[in-house]
Amino acid sequence: MGCVQAKHSVNSPPRRPENLELETGYAEGENERQGIDRKQVLIEPVKAFKHEMDRNGSGKGTLAVAGSGGGGGGDESVLSRVEEKEKNNESLSKKIVLKKIAAEEYVDGWPKWLVDNVPKEALDVLAKKTADSYDKLAKVGHGAYSNVYKARDKDTGKIVALKKVRFDTSKPESVKFMAREIMMLGQLDHPNIIKLEGVVISRMQYSLYLVFEYMPSDMAKHIFHPTVKLTLPQVKCYMNQLLSGLRHCHGRGVLHRDIKPPNLLIGANGELKIADFGLASYFLPRPKKPMTNRVGTPWYRAPELILRSTDYGIGVDLWSAGCVLAEMLLGGAVMPGRTEIEELHMIYKLCGTPSEEFWTKMKLPASFKPFNQYKPRYQETFSALPASAISLLSTLLALDPVFRGCATSALQSDFFVSSPLPCHLSGLPKIDAVNEELTQAVDWRKYVLLIPEFKLTFILFP
Repeated sequence: MGCVQAKHSVNSPPRRPENLELETGYAEGENERQGIDRKQVLIEPVKAFKHEMDRNGSGKGTLAVAGSGGGGGGDESVLSRVEEKEKNNESLSKKIVLKKIAAEEYVDGWPKWLVDNVPKEALDVLAKKTADSYDKLAKVGHGAYSNVYKARDKDTGKIVALKKVRFDTSKPESVKFMAREIMMLGQLDHPNIIKLEGVVISRMQYSLYLVFEYMPSDMAKHIFHPTVKLTLPQVKCYMNQLLSGLRHCHGRGVLHRDIKPPNLLIGANGELKIADFGLASYFLPRPKKPMTNRVGTPWYRAPELILRSTDYGIGVDLWSAGCVLAEMLLGGAVMPGRTEIEELHMIYKLCGTPSEEFWTKMKLPASFKPFNQYKPRYQETFSALPASAISLLSTLLALDPVFRGCATSALQSDFFVSSPLPCHLSGLPKIDAVNEELTQAVDWRKYVLLIPEFKLTFILFP
């Protein structure tokens, strides 16, 4: 299959779920917003009733019966009974209305807001379970809109990963990310792409878990591990799997847009799977609307994204893959910019400054042009690597995305056929329980600062 250089098209953003409102017209806190004392509203009629009964000479006995002690406690006793009765009535009304809402807000067992954002046919192929079907064992990850837990299926005993999506916040983007991930993964089926196995729903609140196969490690924990140093055959094996997964994505019109070591999960047998499609998007030859450039992590973000281009394609994934390859080969971060400006400066010092043709073609403002002119330094930077590795790196990290090629052309490079050849999965680093516990407890962004290899980046880019 040949290379596909195409551009993204933005679908209309999914709608944010509507807030539940009781049909009784009561909303908690409404009286307070109107300056009404709810307790006083109940007390005044009781006082008026007592005054009338006392004037007629019959209030004492009546109130003595109403209040278990008579005398001054009558007001509070009657109030207590009134409040209790109202509370019971209110509770019953809420139950009736919530049942009605639950029936109206679900379509064939799926929440209506979910069906509104994800095609029902994409949901029907997924297993539908409830939260009490799993035992949470440990929290293994978190993101801007989600937490990830290691869990056990109570019925089968299978270990899975539960990704709890937080979309009951004031940020509707969380719904969009979750819906996008379900749609994308429903259309992708490849050994090197994480598999979505099911969805866990809750009827009375906007919460959702995505059920994935469990992967005990990720590429960040290999690259930034204090003792593990990947061999060249191991790097080739991992890179082959990454490019194979990207080829499948791009062949089906999907841009991942957030390729980085933490999103490359590693299984117990060494298999690599691309995960976290929350920022993924479809692309078409001619985009209908400009696409966002605020995607990806700075260390792995293509220069056209940092330069605010809204017209890009599969090259952004290939650039990120090139950054991952360089880190696997060198054993540490290659361009760890603390800001976008610093990241761009590191890119220029490695890849050279853009030509006038590049600025014109990318439709970038002249104000973004660098003051200093640099020549490419691939050979000097990666001098310790074999020629085939330098060649592939210089292609994937080309400043102009057109020259990065595609995943298919990258897989056909000499890097994968020259000696030493890629190892078999059995030759990849083993993931034992001790290593798993260690790496899960470490934030890779903080951990990278502790390893000696990280200093290499400041030698390369002083």
